[in-house]
Amino acid sequence: MADDKSKRGGADRRKVAGGEGYEVNYFARKHGITKDQAEGLIKKVGNDREKLNAAAAKLK
Repeated sequence: MADDKSKRGGADRRKVAGGEGYEVNYFARKHGITKDQAEGLIKKVGNDREKLNAAAAKLK
């Protein structure tokens, strides 16, 4: 099924799509961590961007 283009906006930006490689790579690069570390954080913390940012900051 195609992506519903009408469902866009803030809710989409508050989450990191763990199944999308480009988003995981961007998140990992942004925080200076590996892709595996980023995927582990998403599995552990969930996909809420604020919580992930805080968890990634603790890894540094």
